[in-house]
Amino acid sequence: MRSQHIWTDRNQHGQKREVRATKFGGVWRFQAKTAGDLDWTYYDSPLLEDLLTLKEIIVRKYQRRRASAEDVGSVEKLIQEEKTGE
Repeated sequence: MRSQHIWTDRNQHGQKREVRATKFGGVWRFQAKTAGDLDWTYYDSPLLEDLLTLKEIIVRKYQRRRASAEDVGSVEKLIQEEKTGE
């Protein structure tokens, strides 16, 4: 089952940035686009700040029964891998 989470934030230059995180087949895929860009940037290794934001979103959705415990665990695993540099 596909799980998609979308949010916006501002980058260091003050430009609006939209991020999409999609889980399909047990694999998370991240893409981002700043305002004015035509193409999406796909990340093999997502930014740590994007992972932390995704975790906050999923935990809130999990509390409302809109996300699974598996999603929370898989994002926490990605965060640990990113912090240890794997």
